[in-house]
Amino acid sequence: MVGEAAQLVVEADQRLTSRFRELEEISRTNTKKVLCAFWAEKVSESDLYGSTGYGYTDLGRDKLEHIYARVFGGQAAIVRPQLVSGTHALKTALFGILRPGDRVLVGTGTPYDTLEGVLGLRKTEGSLAELGVSTDVVAWDEHGKINLPALLSAMRSDTKLVMLQKSRGYQSRASLLTATDLATSISAIKERDPNVLVLVDNCYGEFVETMEPCDVGADVVAGSLIKNPGGGLATTGGYIVGRRDVIDTIGAQLIAPGVGLHAGPTHGFLREFYQGLFMAPHTVKEAQKTSLLLSSVLESLGYEVDPSPNDDRGDLILSVALNSPSSLLAFCRAIQGAAPIDAHVTPQDSSMPGYEDAVVMAAGTFVQGSSIELSADGPMRPPYIAYVQGALTYEHGYVAAGKVAETLLAEQRRS
Repeated sequence: MVGEAAQLVVEADQRLTSRFRELEEISRTNTKKVLCAFWAEKVSESDLYGSTGYGYTDLGRDKLEHIYARVFGGQAAIVRPQLVSGTHALKTALFGILRPGDRVLVGTGTPYDTLEGVLGLRKTEGSLAELGVSTDVVAWDEHGKINLPALLSAMRSDTKLVMLQKSRGYQSRASLLTATDLATSISAIKERDPNVLVLVDNCYGEFVETMEPCDVGADVVAGSLIKNPGGGLATTGGYIVGRRDVIDTIGAQLIAPGVGLHAGPTHGFLREFYQGLFMAPHTVKEAQKTSLLLSSVLESLGYEVDPSPNDDRGDLILSVALNSPSSLLAFCRAIQGAAPIDAHVTPQDSSMPGYEDAVVMAAGTFVQGSSIELSADGPMRPPYIAYVQGALTYEHGYVAAGKVAETLLAEQRRS
């Protein structure tokens, strides 16, 4: 990192001092919350060993699930290596709750690409639509917020569940969906129909604030352990937290009816799950600092970023409008070139299962697909937006910001 690029990063780092202090306070609060849950459950070394076979009487697994329920504001939880992604956790929750003839209302615009297939918004074998579950989508309002009047108007007698997605996915909209925003929407939904369940896709949102969706009324939330709550240490896994009766119903879908959550071996994963959760508030803070730095540097270079450096945040995602295929590729290649793993690899756009368009992904990560590690991706469609997330350390993010600045300055000179 030399010259103009280095100066841009130094100046951005200096501008963000007060914002960094805010993030440190959130991290301290969340760390104490995690520790209090560990203390309340009396975590012991023997809880870290895991189980084999059927996984019956896995006390470490059960204790970890109690901790997740405490930390994320629910009555019960499922935390398993058998859940391989956020999409899988959400799919398991949806298939556990919904029955033929039920209706889902998505209140946060078009969901993430892979969930379109789960719901059947895009014709996909094995979707909920094939089982007779219908889905309708309520678009965002003109300000990029939940269109609450339209959402409440769209609720009908057959609406079993309202799904809200905390992060933007591949949408061009404001990513500001905070716990306060969720509280307002969930309260209105429950006032309209107390029997409707509210499910929140919490991917990328965990520990960004001091309140989680269940704290403000969500019935169930789900996410991935190779994002925020795994702290960069979990190598697989997902979680579902919520009301006890809802979690029990979902548990029958995870394993088998009549077996529920009594089975499910954890093998050698419990140590990384416990330690990852312990590290998660700190790791999320490091990723947020990186996101702020990148947004400030990129804004200085004239790119449209969202959220801006001074905006409040409800998740880890930073979007960067690059406006051309070549710039999107150059950006992702700069992120890849700053990675500890596979930095020598050149990302190319390609088709991927579950995605409608070709996607370019930069992820030189220790864990495949781990987006709590510094990564970037985007669909090859206008306006060619890169979605950036993660960074296990701010120091890594600082170095990467310099490489990105160098690359984009060179792109600007060529054009």
